[in-house]
Amino acid sequence: MPQVIGRQTRLPVAHAEEGIQLEADHVYLAPPNQHMLINRKGTLTLTDTELVNFVRPSADLMFESVAAAYGERAIAVVLTGSGHDGAMGVTAIKQRGGTVIAQDEASSEFFGMPSAAITTGAVDFVLPLNDIAPKLVTLIEG
Repeated sequence: MPQVIGRQTRLPVAHAEEGIQLEADHVYLAPPNQHMLINRKGTLTLTDTELVNFVRPSADLMFESVAAAYGERAIAVVLTGSGHDGAMGVTAIKQRGGTVIAQDEASSEFFGMPSAAITTGAVDFVLPLNDIAPKLVTLIEG
């Protein structure tokens, strides 16, 4: 997966490693079969605890840890995917004043995850895939 995503960006893309310090302008992916959490010190924790929403890694756990660590500075993006993983996590982001973006149905291959996030009422922007990166830049710079 890092190689696939890496072809679409100039940013370094890698699987996360236990205890590493987050760096700006880097993309970290949860390794297969491990939950990825971010703590207040900006370091990553990996765990193989029980499945959440029948999956591991879980977007809900990651988003909840981001909400706790970054509060109103947190931004969650829910992309195409089946199921409803991420819905509880985006609610946590929104409750702490963060921003939530979901991919629109027209550009999603599987609309389950974005739809579940949108249904929570916590989503600020529903955008086509190609509009998400520019919106992130605007949010971060603005």
